[in-house]
Amino acid sequence: MLKVEERNKFDSHLLASGHTACPGCGQSLAARLVLRAAGRNVIVVNSTGCLEVFSSKYPESAWEVPWLHSLFENTAAVASGVEAALRVAGRLDEVRVIAQGGDGSTADIGLGAISGMLERGHDVLYVCYDNEAYMNTGIQRSGLTPYYARTTTSPPGRASMGNWRPKKDVPQIVLAHGVPYVATASVGYPMDLDRKVRKALSIRGPKYVQIHVPCPLGWGTDPSQSIEIARLAVNTALYPLYEVEEGELRSQKIPKRVPVEEYLKLQTRFRHLFDKDGAKQEVKEIQRVADQNIERYGLIVE
Repeated sequence: MLKVEERNKFDSHLLASGHTACPGCGQSLAARLVLRAAGRNVIVVNSTGCLEVFSSKYPESAWEVPWLHSLFENTAAVASGVEAALRVAGRLDEVRVIAQGGDGSTADIGLGAISGMLERGHDVLYVCYDNEAYMNTGIQRSGLTPYYARTTTSPPGRASMGNWRPKKDVPQIVLAHGVPYVATASVGYPMDLDRKVRKALSIRGPKYVQIHVPCPLGWGTDPSQSIEIARLAVNTALYPLYEVEEGELRSQKIPKRVPVEEYLKLQTRFRHLFDKDGAKQEVKEIQRVADQNIERYGLIVE
């Protein structure tokens, strides 16, 4: 086996291959893109979740940078401690700190720790890999699960059509803390993702980037279609791409309105909306969400 120094000569990926992510995993690709944009001079703090599990099964690790595993709920707190230590040591100019979590640890379990990190002004980039459910523990709904999606804790049946709560707007919660940079991104648009991560790391203070990452297992999709599905989420306006820098909003335009059905029908988590009587109203509600996003973020140039 090659030593680390020798392997790095041949493999520029800072999240190395050979991990155990599922085929078509959007999260593994997004994490690789984030590290490619960040470079080697980073310390990464990772919460419990799919990314931690498939990348660090003892005695192996896919991480080619300093990496810390934290609990589900306190990634932002641990990253705050790392940043404080680097600040005292006078090394913040040469080493950046990235905190990573899934949608569950970000929008639910760890939201308080994230709020504390933002309020204290730590120079940390927080990255949320949003696959819209607790995939690692059994596909339970999270605060970022979209309307009417099937999960093991929001099953469709006689009493409901799946998850009945709207997707939590975490980027806007972060913006309420007065941070200098917040962005949404998608693994379906890697160059946009790369640019936003680089920009975030060039800015001092707390930053937040939320990346949409399809999960073939939890969404019930063909692994070969992950990029196509990610792009459809953007082009239906169900996942608007935008950035807010010092209060200025810039959004990624979409060429035309794509009906949400084109996105929903590719996923078994929404199959019940097309199998059951009366689900047309629910599809209309999902389309209304997309239309509101188009209006709110100015996604189409009229």
